[in-house]
Amino acid sequence: MPENKRDYYEVLGVSKGASDDEIKKAYRKTAKKYHPDLNPDNAEAEAKFKECNEAYEVLSDPEKKARYDQFGFAGVDPNFGAGAGAGGFGGGFGGFEGDIDLGDIFSSFFGGGFGGGTRNPNAPRRGRDIQSAVTITFEEAAKGCKKQVEVPRVEDCSQCHGTGAAEGSSPKTCPDCQGRGFINVQQRSILGTVNTQTTCSRCGGKGKIIDNPCTKCQGKGKVRKRTKVDIDIPAGIDNRQIVNLRGYGDTGVNGGPAGDLKVVVNVRAHKVFERDGFDLLYKKHVSIIEATLGAELRVPTLEGDIKYNMPAGTQPGEVFKLKGKGIQRLNGVGKGDMFVTIVVDIPKNVTSEQAKILREFDKTYVPPKNPGKKGFFDKFK
Repeated sequence: MPENKRDYYEVLGVSKGASDDEIKKAYRKTAKKYHPDLNPDNAEAEAKFKECNEAYEVLSDPEKKARYDQFGFAGVDPNFGAGAGAGGFGGGFGGFEGDIDLGDIFSSFFGGGFGGGTRNPNAPRRGRDIQSAVTITFEEAAKGCKKQVEVPRVEDCSQCHGTGAAEGSSPKTCPDCQGRGFINVQQRSILGTVNTQTTCSRCGGKGKIIDNPCTKCQGKGKVRKRTKVDIDIPAGIDNRQIVNLRGYGDTGVNGGPAGDLKVVVNVRAHKVFERDGFDLLYKKHVSIIEATLGAELRVPTLEGDIKYNMPAGTQPGEVFKLKGKGIQRLNGVGKGDMFVTIVVDIPKNVTSEQAKILREFDKTYVPPKNPGKKGFFDKFK
């Protein structure tokens, strides 16, 4: 194992037999913990963030994962020493003389180059996805709204237009690696002469050299800028759901597409309504008299109050449905319903005169056939 390099499973905090879903969840948790946006100017967090990205790049790829499980870092790291990698083959190739390309050996086993092939530093690459959050009211979630968030995103430098070179100059192809970003190295080992690839030290793997760097971005070609983004939040969105804005993440590299902006929507609780999917739940308090004799109730909805005729003899806990008075279906047609639960309020601290009237009523009340119940008011005890 290379010095100071941790096992990829250990980096993500999962076992070697972890499923793809477990690996993905562990990566998201670890990447969020050490994300540069949450740990500004923290070199240790930045290093751990790069470490978890490297681990996920291997463990999320079935082919790379298989090579790593069998050969360790030698199976996936083109910079890993050839001597250590060759030792894994024992003496199977002992005494073999001549030039050997370790990539050819791994290719015969896995159908690909050593380490999965070397990435072209000049190839277009998609920009990184970024995240933000916004808080809205219950009503805004139900009806939809427009919001604005301010996010730090990586953009092409406006002064050098992403080249990294000062005005009037341009990057040059690295003469050592010819723009490939890596160089071939020959090493002697028990297998003979082994060819490996290592990152070009002159250009740092970029394939280009900037003699006169841009003063605004210090030759990086990118700058971090706070940008205001307008969001259309659709009607019917629920708490903790995500609105994805394609192309509003970090800009790509070498002409690659920009990443996405993922906005987590937090919905505040309502003071009287509860939500169940696209249905609304509401508790309406009524008096004993209203429940007994029936009443015209005023019921609040998201569109304003409506009148509802509650029939006489309504029982505590009875539920009435108001069709189409719920939440707009997300990206669909129609609305959910509203369910009104009747709560009968039992009076407290009645006067002696009121108690006398209630007892007289109870004597004359003939309850429905219900064993164990003697009077109307017994049902509220």
